[in-house]
Amino acid sequence: MECIILAGGFGTRLRSVVSDVPKPMAPIGDRPFLELLMDYLMDYGCTHFVLSTGYMHEKISAHFGETYRSVPVSYAVEKEPLCTGGGIRNAMQYCREENVVVLNGDTLFRIDYDDLQRFFHAHPTRLAVVLRQVDDTARYGSVSTDCSDRIIRFTEKNATGGVGTINGGIYMMNRTLLDSYTIGEPFSFEKDIMQRLFCEEAFYAYTSGAYFIDIGVPEDYQRLVEEVRNDSLR
Repeated sequence: MECIILAGGFGTRLRSVVSDVPKPMAPIGDRPFLELLMDYLMDYGCTHFVLSTGYMHEKISAHFGETYRSVPVSYAVEKEPLCTGGGIRNAMQYCREENVVVLNGDTLFRIDYDDLQRFFHAHPTRLAVVLRQVDDTARYGSVSTDCSDRIIRFTEKNATGGVGTINGGIYMMNRTLLDSYTIGEPFSFEKDIMQRLFCEEAFYAYTSGAYFIDIGVPEDYQRLVEEVRNDSLR
């Protein structure tokens, strides 16, 4: 399993409590958040990390170097912000596998990656999106599927909330999905790929109820710090 981790954001909302390191390096106890994420991926056999970095990228590469716990680490550094799609396209040039797992570097979603890979290969698709059911979708926006798990609708965030499924920030995709874009070209993966193409080709959703936390806001960051301190991480 080859993994691209999007770790280049500015972390504006978190800056009131974490200002001296990029968001994925926010300290959780005596370790950066990114280590928790990478440890979990290694439990499922990740053989190569590609870290898509930008803001304060030197602090990430100085910490991890060329390997993490013997697993090779490559760095796809954005000289200018490329948005999510451009970041993934830039990172894909360091990948060797035909299919790659992509995930946000500020979210811990403890899914079964073995099951995700089985799901992906069982469907005729170039993209599987991992969804999470939540009590209120307003902060994230929602994703709807049909009875075959094919994605049929995206609803923008800040719209009417309520119980529903959200984009959990994990994808398994075929590397050809982004071939029409030039390396270094900024574009949004969510809007320019998912929301533009889902009617033209079948994208499928893998839904999980596993532990989920997005540390992008101070309240959730502090909650994860407390859960790790109390050894209550589910």
